[in-house]
Amino acid sequence: MPSRIAFLGPAGTYGEKATAALIELEGLADAEPVACVGLRAVVDHLASGQSDAAVVPVENSVEGGVTATLDALWRHRDLTIRRALVLPIRHALLSDGDLNSITEVLSHPQALAQCSGWLASHLPSALQLPTSSTAEAARMVVGSRFRAAIASRKAGDERGLNLLEYPINDVAGNCTRFLLLQRGERRLSGDLASLAFSLHCNAPGALLEALGCLAQRNLNMSRIESRPSKRELGEYVFFVDVDLAGQSTSALKALISDLEPMCEHLAHFGAYPSSELISD
Repeated sequence: MPSRIAFLGPAGTYGEKATAALIELEGLADAEPVACVGLRAVVDHLASGQSDAAVVPVENSVEGGVTATLDALWRHRDLTIRRALVLPIRHALLSDGDLNSITEVLSHPQALAQCSGWLASHLPSALQLPTSSTAEAARMVVGSRFRAAIASRKAGDERGLNLLEYPINDVAGNCTRFLLLQRGERRLSGDLASLAFSLHCNAPGALLEALGCLAQRNLNMSRIESRPSKRELGEYVFFVDVDLAGQSTSALKALISDLEPMCEHLAHFGAYPSSELISD
């Protein structure tokens, strides 16, 4: 059972909230959350054996895939996904000043993007400064009357900041999917399975042929995303989620067997259950 679980810190991030929920779902009452700086560090902490598990955001309903997580998964293709959790995201504007005095807004780039419409309407002249996490932004604005942070209400409460506006995310249904990662055995049954692959060559119909394997086995692809291979322009890695609800364990085995001859590299992160946290 995992005893140390890495997450994107510091305290007060949405990653910390997701970690607490996943600990409860997995019955890991004795697990110790370990805060890391940067998503790459979270995954590296697990891959190097410093932690037994890691919690990372993989997809936001507004801004799409979290590229740092996707790149880290491709870099560490031996990792497995234990569980997914969909977490509602409600951003707050926090400061030690008032709204009229704010000239700088700090937050993680994803949070800034998720609130871009609100910022354009209410703080159009404010400078937007990216930080490593939303909670780090909250820490950095403590004591400043002209700086504000976009973060969770909890992050503001922990640092004694004023709640200037809530919620400020542009889309009311904003949510982020987090993954609980581990090393070890890959499961073959669950709600979803995640795969990533690169093809032998960038040729007409090559991707279509690979994706045709899912259709031939009557499997639904619930998500596909591409990332640059980082080797040469025009070469990509594809991340695919497959719905497995109601499927036998042989379905994923057969799909992998079909795909392997078409792929230069094929990463199978396993099948896993997916849950949704209703309250924010």
